[in-house]
Amino acid sequence: MLTTLIRLFLAALLVAASTAQAQSALPTTKLTAGIHLITAEVAADDPARARGLMFRERLAPNHGMLFVFDNKAVHCMWMRNTLIPLSVAFIDDSGGILNIEDMQPGTERSHCAKRPVRFALEMDRGWFAQRGIKPGAKLGGLPAPR
Repeated sequence: MLTTLIRLFLAALLVAASTAQAQSALPTTKLTAGIHLITAEVAADDPARARGLMFRERLAPNHGMLFVFDNKAVHCMWMRNTLIPLSVAFIDDSGGILNIEDMQPGTERSHCAKRPVRFALEMDRGWFAQRGIKPGAKLGGLPAPR
């Protein structure tokens, strides 16, 4: 019985490790927000954007996820299966932040850009506010629009 429990525990650990590795397998990019450096995973296709930060238990300091959309539109974000509270900044092609929304974990409430955008950046909730980054601020390092 104990051997079976140990095997089940080890199998669960392997699944958790492979899930965490698969989630962090996205490419990363460096962004700047004034003097602040951000390491952002880049979700640039439908599967990566749909998965987003779901099932993650934490983000490393100054890490986030940059959503790169194929088309400029009023994109919306929600938090189904997302365990950590996040803030999302909706960003125009010039790197200007249009609006920042705080989001609650595990909810399906939509948080939308105020105007059509191609980018959204999710960070730990409060990250932008704690650094005095507000709408109108510019981010550097965004990929060129396709």
